[in-house]
Amino acid sequence: MSPAVPRIDFYDDPAAFLDAAGGYLAADPVVVSVVATVAERAARRGPEGHPYEWWATASLDGRVVGVAMRTAPFAPYPLFICPMPDEAAVELARALHARGEHPGGANGSLPASRIVAEESARLWGGTVEGALEARLWELAELAVPSGVLGRPRKATYADVEVCLEWFNDFGRAAREQAGNADRAQAEEHHDADDIRKRIDEGRILLWELDGEVVHLTGFNAPAFGVARIGPVYTPKAHQGHGYASAAVAEVSRQLLAAGARVALYTDKDNPVSNHVYAKIGFRPLVDSANHTVSRR
Repeated sequence: MSPAVPRIDFYDDPAAFLDAAGGYLAADPVVVSVVATVAERAARRGPEGHPYEWWATASLDGRVVGVAMRTAPFAPYPLFICPMPDEAAVELARALHARGEHPGGANGSLPASRIVAEESARLWGGTVEGALEARLWELAELAVPSGVLGRPRKATYADVEVCLEWFNDFGRAAREQAGNADRAQAEEHHDADDIRKRIDEGRILLWELDGEVVHLTGFNAPAFGVARIGPVYTPKAHQGHGYASAAVAEVSRQLLAAGARVALYTDKDNPVSNHVYAKIGFRPLVDSANHTVSRR
C-alpha cells in the first residue's frame, strides 16, 4: 500500500484556520507561537491588506501535523513554516507550485523550512540561499538582575518617534552585533500606526535613565498561553549597562504574573544576546533559518 500523501489546506480567514489548527497549535504552543500570534491578531483586527495573506494546514489521516503562513508585508513575502514531517514540507512546496505561487522565501523551523525551500527551487528551477539562523528560547526560571540603574515604563504616544526608529533599526543592529552586518535580509518596515497600536495595547516597555530613554523591549500578546518578546533594542551608545537584561526580565515578570509562558528568538550567531537571555533564565528549544528562493 502506498503511503498517505499529506493534504494541504489554505485559509484566507484566520478564524477558520485557528478553528482547524487549534489542536495542533495548543499541543506545542511555544514552538508555533509566531503563527498562532499572527493568526490571532489577524482574527482580532481584520485583514492587513498584504500582497499575500493566508495560513495553511498539513494533515495526515485527518490529523493536522504542521502549519505555515504567508503574511509578511515585505518582499520577497517569505513563508513561515512550523515543524512538520518531511513529506508534508515537500507537499506544501508542491501545493504552492500548483497554485502558481512562487515562495520568495521559506523561513521557520528546521528542517521543514529548508525542505520547502529546496523543493520549491527544484520545481521552479531556481536556487536556495540560506540566510540568518535563529534560535527559539523559553523562559524556565526567571533570574532578575540587580544593580541596573534607571527604571522601566510603558511607552506613550510621546515616544512614537523613537520607538519607530528603533523598531526599524532592530534588524540591522542585531546583525551588526552578531557579525552579520554584510548579510542582506528582507525585513518588515514598521510605520507610526503600527507603533501606536502596540502602545495602545501596552506592548512596548522602555527603560529610562535620568529622563532619557536608553532601551526598548517589545512583546506580543499571548496566543495559546504563550507571549513572545521582541524586538529588544539598545542604542550602541547605551550598551553594556544591563538595560536589556533588566527590561526583558521586567517584561517576563509581568507576563508570568499574567499567567503566560514566555519565549523569544535570538540570532544563533549573536553571543551577546544568547548569553544575556541564558543568564536571566531562558533555555533553547529549537533552531530555525531564513531561506531565499530564487527562480529562473
